[in-house]
Amino acid sequence: MANTQHATTQHYYVPSSTIWPFIGSVGLALLVLGIIRMLNQQGGTILLFMGIATLIYMLYGWFGEVIRESESRTYTRWEDRSFRIGMSWFIFSEVMFFAAFFGALFYARHLSVPWLGGAGEEANTHEWLWNSFSAVWPTNGPANVGGSFEAMPAWGLPTLNTIILLTSGVTVTWAHHSLKIGNRQNLIYGLAMTVALGFLFVGLQMIEYSHAYHEMNLTLKSGIYGSTFYLLTGFHGMHVTLGAIMLTVILVRSMKGHFTASNHFGFEAAAWYWHFVDVVWLILFVFVYWL
Repeated sequence: MANTQHATTQHYYVPSSTIWPFIGSVGLALLVLGIIRMLNQQGGTILLFMGIATLIYMLYGWFGEVIRESESRTYTRWEDRSFRIGMSWFIFSEVMFFAAFFGALFYARHLSVPWLGGAGEEANTHEWLWNSFSAVWPTNGPANVGGSFEAMPAWGLPTLNTIILLTSGVTVTWAHHSLKIGNRQNLIYGLAMTVALGFLFVGLQMIEYSHAYHEMNLTLKSGIYGSTFYLLTGFHGMHVTLGAIMLTVILVRSMKGHFTASNHFGFEAAAWYWHFVDVVWLILFVFVYWL
């Protein structure tokens, strides 16, 4: 009876206090402050890079501790269960994060712009707000804010990036299957291909941004279309970068012999995140580029 009770009430590992969350908060504060100052043309480059360096230091140190705990078999099925619940809630919060931005795009495109053009209101408010406004999407708003611009077409780099991300979803799934059947060589190949495709996506998006800024006059100042375009694609690009970094860490660990067919939640968490990034891009491609 005593042995049975002990087996069903295992000790849950509680890590000791750490300074890493504080260091991460400092890094984020420096990063955000640097970005704000740069957007307002007040310098901020030094603060930006200080924030990035601090965050890299925090991630290296904190991830290193977690990896050492995992490889020393500190975690049991109780920790594994809590990790899965935590990652599920994290991805759900990311879904809500992007839902807010897609909601902003919907509100601007299907409510605000038609209303400014005179649709759906009884008092003809548009007559005294801006009676010459043409409610056609894409728009930079009344008064042609930021000057004339070209909308980003769906075909070309956006379509190529869509193919790249869909392919990366296949390669990470192949890597996962290889891990579960004990084929470490294919696991490493699949992860390496996924990481390469992820960073290729980011590189092509940088080329797209350069083309938009210098040849299409599509900038953050191009009214509501420019704002929503860079808001959605920029945050998605940031998530792709983070996902590619996560998978790079998983690749290095796999090359060192970490993970087994029955114990590899670190891999699964990164794969879940990557599939989430893929799905968001498909939605983004349809509603930002295509429609």
